[in-house]
This record gives sequence, C-alpha cells and structure tokens, in this order.
Amino acid sequence: MNIQEILKTYWGYDHFRPLQEDIIRAVLDGKDVLALLPTGGGKSICFQVPAMAMDGLCLVISPLIALMKDQVEGLKQKGIPALAIYSGMSFLEIKKTLQNAAYGNYKFLYVSPERLETSLFLEFLPAMNINLLAVDEAHCISQWGYDFRPPYVRIANLRELLPGVPVLALTASATKTVQDDICDKLSTHPRPRGKSSKHH
Repeated sequence: MNIQEILKTYWGYDHFRPLQEDIIRAVLDGKDVLALLPTGGGKSICFQVPAMAMDGLCLVISPLIALMKDQVEGLKQKGIPALAIYSGMSFLEIKKTLQNAAYGNYKFLYVSPERLETSLFLEFLPAMNINLLAVDEAHCISQWGYDFRPPYVRIANLRELLPGVPVLALTASATKTVQDDICDKLSTHPRPRGKSSKHH
C-alpha cells in the first residue's frame, strides 16, 4: 500500500494534515528529520504511516508510559501489531517482548530512553529489523529544553548500532537553540539543511 492508502485504511482519513506528508516522504527517502508539530497536530502519524509502508520494525522512544500504552492500544485496535516495554514489567515479560520484537511479526516497539542501555535490550537489538527510529518528546534531549533527561542524549550511541536507519525526532515546541541542540545530540540535521552530519 502507498502512504495515502495506509492513511485511509488504518486511520480513515482521506488527506494528510499540513506538513505530515512532507515529513513522511522525507523519512521514506531515508532522511533524518526534526518535526515540530503542535500537540494534537498528528505527530504519531508522521512515524506510524512510513513505518507501515516499509518492511521491518519501528523503534519508538518515548518518556511517557501512559502515551506508550495509549498508542500501542490504538495500534492494536487498528489491527497493527505493536509492543511496549515500560517500568513495572518483570524480567520475563521484558524478555518475551524483546523476543517478539526480534522474531515476531510486529511493526512497533515502544521503549523509554533508559531501556536502550540495558544489556538485555542490546542483546536482542541486532535481530530486530529496524526501519525507523522515532524519538518522541525530542526536546528532552536538550539541556536547554524544559524536560531534560540525560538518557536521551545517549540515543546517539544507538545510531551507531543502526547505520542507515533514518531518525525522526518529534516535539511540539522547541526554540531555535533547542532545535540545534537536538540535531547536534542526535548527529543529525533537519530538512532542509541537507544530509545527516557524520561527526559524533
């Protein structure tokens, strides 16, 4: 299915909102994108639609457990297989979820930034066919943002383990300083500034 068919089939919309299609097409072109969209502006569609258009699994990094649960439930109701790992799950539950992400027919795995550094996650990562790295609440990466979370900074380390996988960083609000800091921390430049930078 093309992206319009995916939008109609799963979300029931005939048209994308302003900017959504531009962001989705840039991601499908393999570009790194920083997307600034207001709350309620349809941020999730910007990574969910392109992920559905590609083979493999979309890794979504989010700091909000309630949001993760809501989105996974929403995807499941649409018939889209999705998983989440969050605090409070047992070791066995986490391991089973990672096994499903690596070897099952799932499209989305939601994790907190803290989870990325665990040895268990890193053990299963090479077996996951990741097609997109979506970083929600991306202002958390910036020390000048209003909700700085140090583990977010280390997402850049994950990029080295996922060469060639595009990154879509999403936030509802970020000053120019915060935008530049997000791009620097993720070793990426937003459109239209050109391709991702190579320095770390």
